[in-house]
Amino acid sequence: MGRAPAGVLILTAGIDVQRDRIEIDVWGWGRNLRSWLVDHVVLEGDTARAEVWADLNEFLGMTWEHASSARMALARVAIDSGDGATTDAVYAWVRQAGHGQVIAIKGVAGFDRSTPVDGPTYVETTEGGRKLRRGVRLWKVAGAVFKAETYRFLRLAAPTDEERASGADWPAGFVHIPKGTTAEWVKQLTSEQLVTRKTRTGYQKLEWEQTRERNEALDCRVYARAAAWLMGIDRWDNARWEALEEQIGPARPATTPAGQPDRPQPQSAPKRPTGWLGPRRGKWL
Repeated sequence: MGRAPAGVLILTAGIDVQRDRIEIDVWGWGRNLRSWLVDHVVLEGDTARAEVWADLNEFLGMTWEHASSARMALARVAIDSGDGATTDAVYAWVRQAGHGQVIAIKGVAGFDRSTPVDGPTYVETTEGGRKLRRGVRLWKVAGAVFKAETYRFLRLAAPTDEERASGADWPAGFVHIPKGTTAEWVKQLTSEQLVTRKTRTGYQKLEWEQTRERNEALDCRVYARAAAWLMGIDRWDNARWEALEEQIGPARPATTPAGQPDRPQPQSAPKRPTGWLGPRRGKWL
């Protein structure tokens, strides 16, 4: 936990806002939609107050060490616009952060949509008591679609050590969960089930139903996946992936001294990163 392994080529984050904290999951993405949980961050504090949002600003500037020793910044961050109690605070933060790295999203129900992410539309916000008619761009996310995809990927079997030794690769879409992940987080990731319900007109429809109270890990996964989808990773060709691989470089052996913690703390950059891997060194995309 806290380090991006070989195979990770971009990072996105999903943010879920509660009244007393902000939950964040950082996901790494690679070829064939393989994904890695890279970090889980909780910012404690009343989200009606400015302090926790200042902490979230600092989070945007953090970087994570890659297996190649490069440091990776967040390519895109998706934050849920939340319920009525937190929506205005989310909009204010998104407007301040700018729409280059941060996007506001809102979940919509149903599988019958032409695209899993739709938008953007502009929503009214207020600033100093003044209404802004085109204050924030909002994207609608069909959470049911990405939840179904995640559960399908979680059912994939990992190759055995013998299969890996003979050249077998991980299945497309495989979800890698790191050491250090808590049992509570895993329960949250699998906290819903797909059920069939009858509509008032007698038809049947599929819905996701929570099986426990907390499901933040699943929601954050959906948000991070929506951010990656908007970046176009589902449609990138081989040349695009190769460019990222060349930029990051090959993996290097770990250099953590014996007896020292193997989870490095993400570092805050003095300035906002200018690219997905921090400061750019020439053209790489």
